Amino acid sequence: MEYTTLGNTGTTVSKLCFGTWRFAMESDGVVETDREEAHDLLDTAWENGINFIDTANVYGDPNGTSEEWIGEWLEDHDREDFVIASKVYFPFDGWGEPGPNDSGLGRKHIRAQIEGTLDRLGTDYLDVYYIHRWDEDTPIRETLSELTQLVREGKVRYLGASSMAAWQLTKALWTSDVEGLERFDVTQPMVNAVQYDEVADYLDVCADQDLAVCPYSPLAGGFLTGKYDRTADGGIEAPDGSRGSLDEMFDEWYVQENAWDVLEAVEGVADELDATPAQVSLRWLMEQDRFTCVPIVGARTPDQLEENVGAVELDLSDEQFERIEAARATNE
Repeated sequence: MEYTTLGNTGTTVSKLCFGTWRFAMESDGVVETDREEAHDLLDTAWENGINFIDTANVYGDPNGTSEEWIGEWLEDHDREDFVIASKVYFPFDGWGEPGPNDSGLGRKHIRAQIEGTLDRLGTDYLDVYYIHRWDEDTPIRETLSELTQLVREGKVRYLGASSMAAWQLTKALWTSDVEGLERFDVTQPMVNAVQYDEVADYLDVCADQDLAVCPYSPLAGGFLTGKYDRTADGGIEAPDGSRGSLDEMFDEWYVQENAWDVLEAVEGVADELDATPAQVSLRWLMEQDRFTCVPIVGARTPDQLEENVGAVELDLSDEQFERIEAARATNE
């Protein structure tokens, strides 16, 4: 495993982060990853040197189950060996039907959720606490003030921001600077070789402010694994049980005009390196030089996770990196 400092912080993380959003998540009445499978995946991540674990208070059915399973697993490990991130914003149903203050980024909801998250994880603190989305109804100063208080209390080490507009991230950083509040050090946008330009301005802010970028969906929902084929009419043929076969929005969300060009370039590089398309796609992100980039991988099986870990053994040449970059830009 390779390790890197997390942006401008003093914390060192593996160059892959293990995402646990599938833990206890139900799709068509079927749990994608059950408790035993979750613990097996966490074992595999740790055995392969991954020390960075990402979760959220709303992961699992009911919400909070992902955090609970991680907490159970941590009982047999040294908490200090791990960098653990969780999130707050969405309505939380882990305590029953969400009430009027069981969502958003107001003081009341943040305070209730951090206490629940720490309890489920069985820890005294989080290494990274993300706001899961931007809250249009709560002043960012209130949100940052409460998050700053959590840092001062030792319940949170660093603050993170997930999906939002570049101007919102800039506004939050400006507010922190002007008000003397803690800043966001880590971000979590959706970024991959297909979907990059949609968040280009956001990434410009991250580069300028030395914020770490931990992309979710680094394989474009599995599209960049190479398991999808193009049909004669320009559609997509998805294997049974894949996200493309289950999600009606898959084509619109992940398969943009240049997606097949990007996939072709990725597959070509993979052939040259005797690697898989997934490994090449992850390595392309890891080798971004404008900011620290730590992709979040949410493998379904230990074998898939071990395949993902193989990305750290690759070394893309400048030509290979630029070939993927050029394919990405074919329809700009």
